[in-house]
Amino acid sequence: MHSIPSALPYPQIDPIFFQIGPLAFRWYGLMYVLGLVSAFFLIRARARTKGLELSREQASDLIVFAAFGVFLGGRLGYVLFYNLPYYLAHPEKIIAVWEGGMSFHGGFIGTCVAVWLFCRRRRLPLWPIADLAASAVPIGLGLGRLGNFINGELYGRPTNVPWCMVFPTGGPVCRHPSQLYEALMEGVVLFGILTMVLRRPFPPGTVFWSFIAGYGCMRFIVELFREPDRHLGFILGPFTMGQLLSIPMILLGGLMLVRTLRTQRTGRFTAKP
Repeated sequence: MHSIPSALPYPQIDPIFFQIGPLAFRWYGLMYVLGLVSAFFLIRARARTKGLELSREQASDLIVFAAFGVFLGGRLGYVLFYNLPYYLAHPEKIIAVWEGGMSFHGGFIGTCVAVWLFCRRRRLPLWPIADLAASAVPIGLGLGRLGNFINGELYGRPTNVPWCMVFPTGGPVCRHPSQLYEALMEGVVLFGILTMVLRRPFPPGTVFWSFIAGYGCMRFIVELFREPDRHLGFILGPFTMGQLLSIPMILLGGLMLVRTLRTQRTGRFTAKP
């Protein structure tokens, strides 16, 4: 049924955009760099708009802390959530990041810890900084999904929609380009939502919890079109690991968002003019 020519040709883009001898620079890695650089400038600009004192050096340190949180948390999250039996049997492979394997949920936990440590060491207010950091995350998410698309990985389930594609490693069937769905929903749409929330006089922490709940919803929906990990398949019936990890984000983010907004209604928070 689905073994039809792709309605849209998959663009054969070399994952390596520049190479010097054995040293190869990949689009996926470049997306991480672009995401972090963009976050730096966006956080600086929005800090000035919000009247938050955040020097250039402090913003740079924040990005460095966040980068370590993303990479360490993302790798450990993948090991724990997606393939723990394999890595218990092959512990030397845990550090083999060049072979692939990063988890957003793990990376997000790592970033949260990193931002908390940064604020504590620099004696900066946690929630305003967390809001600024969260508002910039969708840029990296969108760019990262474009990197997945270029690599031809994390593709969607078989389908016959007019925009389906045949991916090089996905067999002869036509599939959802779910990486582009994620780039749109987790990147563009979520960025727009958080930008609107940030511009309103909400209590500190509102953007952060909006991101958690919003990402959880976006990821849960996109997982309906994304091919489950081969070594995991579906878990607890029709659910994927990505969906199971997103459900706590939706519940916690929604609960804390309601609690945060209540501080405004009860008069415990006064917005700055």
